[in-house]
Amino acid sequence: MSVNPDHNLQTSATDSSGAKLPRHVAFIMDGNGRWATARGLPRTEGHRQGLEALRKVIRHAGKVGIDVITIYSFSSENWSRPEAEVSFLMGLLRRFVQRDLSELHEANVKIRIIGGRRDLEPGILKLLKEAEDLTRNNSGLELVVAFNYGARDEILRAAQALAQKVADGVFNPEDVTEDALSGELDTSGLPDPDLIIRTSGEMRLSNFLLWQAAYSEFYFCDLLWPDFDEAAFDQALDCFGARERRYGGVSAKTF
Repeated sequence: MSVNPDHNLQTSATDSSGAKLPRHVAFIMDGNGRWATARGLPRTEGHRQGLEALRKVIRHAGKVGIDVITIYSFSSENWSRPEAEVSFLMGLLRRFVQRDLSELHEANVKIRIIGGRRDLEPGILKLLKEAEDLTRNNSGLELVVAFNYGARDEILRAAQALAQKVADGVFNPEDVTEDALSGELDTSGLPDPDLIIRTSGEMRLSNFLLWQAAYSEFYFCDLLWPDFDEAAFDQALDCFGARERRYGGVSAKTF
């Protein structure tokens, strides 16, 4: 289950039966609040159960042989939610690191955090750094956590970094290429997502991996995130395996 060292080569793996697998699967984990509301429970219980679903997904990704999974855990817009809910989510983050980090480390999972960090409180920054530092040298499944993340902000920060290089004389304007911009993104060195899964029936990216999703396959399901399990994951993978990816070219079957 090792990650391909050539992250720029976009290829698909196969499972033991020969079925085509995505190297990189990204998740928009939507529907925690609606799951709780439908059951007469506080929204916080939906987030708690959503964390359980995430644990299932991580274990299953490792089991089937996926290299990278990215989760949209907390967007830069989520700070506008009610203060009590944000506080609870930060508490879940702390408990996830305290409870799950050692288990993920033992399973050879490498954790990478993407998203803006400039205005995060020191306690949160310490947790993120702890997760990355402990697992930095692991070589198994790579778990990418999008925290305080917004794709437009990511692209803007990358563009500013390139503009500074031009201003400093390190780059000429013609050196600002797609590869150069990709190299400044938070996901630098990672393969673009082959498959993006969104739960809850919503069909939009919500400011998630806008640059990286240029040729991703999309899978939308009506399940709310706490109900997303191994069987649902397998169904999404089967759907991916049945698709033909042409990257803007022409199908070999077309005459």
